[in-house]
Amino acid sequence: MKTAVSIPDDIFEEAERIAARLQTSRSRLYARALAEFLNRHAEDQVTSAMNAAIDQAGAAPDEFTRRAAGQTLGRSEW
Repeated sequence: MKTAVSIPDDIFEEAERIAARLQTSRSRLYARALAEFLNRHAEDQVTSAMNAAIDQAGAAPDEFTRRAAGQTLGRSEW
């Protein structure tokens, strides 16, 4: 699909350099960049769906789970 977008000059110029270095078209470069961005943010949708399911189920940790999590966190390096 064809579309028109506005981007800052410095980003356009850098994209031109990278497209030339990769020997690919500008359209292909932008499509790859957008696909990577969408894949990176797809996880946000999964996390949101999981959080919604947990909220709907009303799952609250019991005492055992709370203590086990605390012990595990206490042994973990951050």
